[in-house]
Order: sequence, then structure tokens, then C-alpha cells
Amino acid sequence: MSEKSTPAASLSGSGKAGRKPRTRLAPSQKYEVFTAVLTNASTQRELAEKYRIDRSTIQGICRTAKGGALDALAQAVPGRRGSTPEQAELAQARERIVRLEKTVAEQAMRLHLIEGKDGWD
Repeated sequence: MSEKSTPAASLSGSGKAGRKPRTRLAPSQKYEVFTAVLTNASTQRELAEKYRIDRSTIQGICRTAKGGALDALAQAVPGRRGSTPEQAELAQARERIVRLEKTVAEQAMRLHLIEGKDGWD
């Protein structure tokens, strides 16, 4: 007797019954899904049918978008536009340079007072 193959198994190519082919969404589509869920414009079921994805994928998109938004808000510094981690690191480096320049100037002044002007000639 021959084995019976299900239509779903032959579509996916993986041999597992019930699996749909993987659908990859563009970042803009993921954003549309997130905003639609956020604003209650569509249900997760409607979005799943529209984009041909699983509802768990929609939940993952929403989790990722929420986490990314929270991270971005946590790094935002009031008064600084478009602050990125690189810009924050650059600002810290500039502050350190100013402190070091001040320290070098103070040490040069102390050396001048200790040794006097004669030591420079």
C-alpha cells in the first residue's frame, strides 16, 4: 500500500503536516501590523489573514516593537535632538577632554610656581 500525502505537507516541502510556507514581511509591513493592533483598527485574526501569517507572529511583532520603543525612549535625553549611543559617547569624550585640559593647565601652573621662570630658559 502506498503512503498518503496531505496537501499541506506537499506545499511546505518540509514533510510536516499543517505548516504554511514562511511569509517574510518588510519592516514597513511590520510597522503597519503594529500600528493596526495598537489603534484597534484591525483584529489580530484579520491581520493574520491579510498578511498570511500566524497570530503568534503578530504578537511577536508587537512585543519587538514595544521593546524597541521602550529602549529608544530610555536612551532619549531631554534637550538633545536625535541622541544616539554614539553621540552620547562622543559627548562624554568631549567632557573628559575638557577636564584633562584643565588638569594639564593646573599642573603647568604649579610647575611654573615651584621651579620659577628660570627653569624654562
